[in-house]
Amino acid sequence: MFFVDYLCSADDSSSTRLNDCVSAGKAGDQVMQNPQALAALQDRLDSITHSPCVMDSLPPPVRRRVKALKNLQVKSAHVEAKFYEEVHELERKYASLYQPLFDKRKAIVTGAVEPTDEECEWQSDHEDEELADELQNKASIEEKKEAETEGAAPENPKGIPEFWLTIFRSVDMLSDMLQEHDEPILRHLQDIKVIFSGPGEPMSFTLEFHFEPNNYFKNTVLTKVYKMKSEPDFEEPFSFEGPEIISCEGCEIDWHKGKDVTFKTIKKKQKHKGRGIIRTVTKQVPADSFFNFFNPIKVSPDSELDEDSELTLTTDFEIGHFFRERIVPRAVLYFTGEALEDDDSVCEYFLQQWSFCNEGFINFF
Repeated sequence: MFFVDYLCSADDSSSTRLNDCVSAGKAGDQVMQNPQALAALQDRLDSITHSPCVMDSLPPPVRRRVKALKNLQVKSAHVEAKFYEEVHELERKYASLYQPLFDKRKAIVTGAVEPTDEECEWQSDHEDEELADELQNKASIEEKKEAETEGAAPENPKGIPEFWLTIFRSVDMLSDMLQEHDEPILRHLQDIKVIFSGPGEPMSFTLEFHFEPNNYFKNTVLTKVYKMKSEPDFEEPFSFEGPEIISCEGCEIDWHKGKDVTFKTIKKKQKHKGRGIIRTVTKQVPADSFFNFFNPIKVSPDSELDEDSELTLTTDFEIGHFFRERIVPRAVLYFTGEALEDDDSVCEYFLQQWSFCNEGFINFF
């Protein structure tokens, strides 16, 4: 990557860097065969590697002024923190305007309400209206004939079956958590809500998972609270990039007997030390499950996490943000897969930008 860093260094203009990246592939073979060019490149790399800090190279009066700019930057970070606090208040305000729409969504998904013909009108981007109507009428006639022949009514399930489960299966971040034994339970999931902290309360949001009565647990709502802060760190104020989750708290699931999917029973043979008799014992051990999401790692303010625990907690925070910012507001688009295409397009764009600049590096070698 040193060569890319050299080509794309901050010392050059954007256009020059772009041209260098493009032309690097063309000149690669010539450079590799030119010892003088290789030596010059190595000198350049050495100068970058061993270059002194910018501050060290400045005269004392200039260094003094730069420190003043850093103090201004810290104050700017605090202003930015206030900005995000007001954004949170706006989110809380508009949540009450979104909620009636989300309640209607739940009613349609669960089959509590049947949408009107007017509410169901939607012109797809990929079909001609007249052709679609013709095909739909033809299909309806054929289905009706088939139903009459078989003596059965046309299939019309209640609501939108497995709405949320389909989303879990489609989104990589969620499907990685999903186990086969979780799926029957998630078929009972009726809604997911985001509840923001009230006025004057510490910044936080709560994810509420609403279930219909089922044979797995007694809870009708499972919750996950994410506590946040929006203030620069005293020791590293320049690292501030907006509100961050600082802790989370799950809930206790009141499982019906023998239905707890977060544990599994294993059988193990044990030999008695004195008598030599072998016996089989059963033991409850933790099992992978989405429902471990509601039993996060507990962290005390003074404790230090090991690398695995820190990664688990970071992933948990990312999932919480993803539910709040993407899944809940745009659920139908994740159900149909359209939101996944949008997410892929964004990722593809950044990958293209990255690979374009790295093309010179690849061709060079």
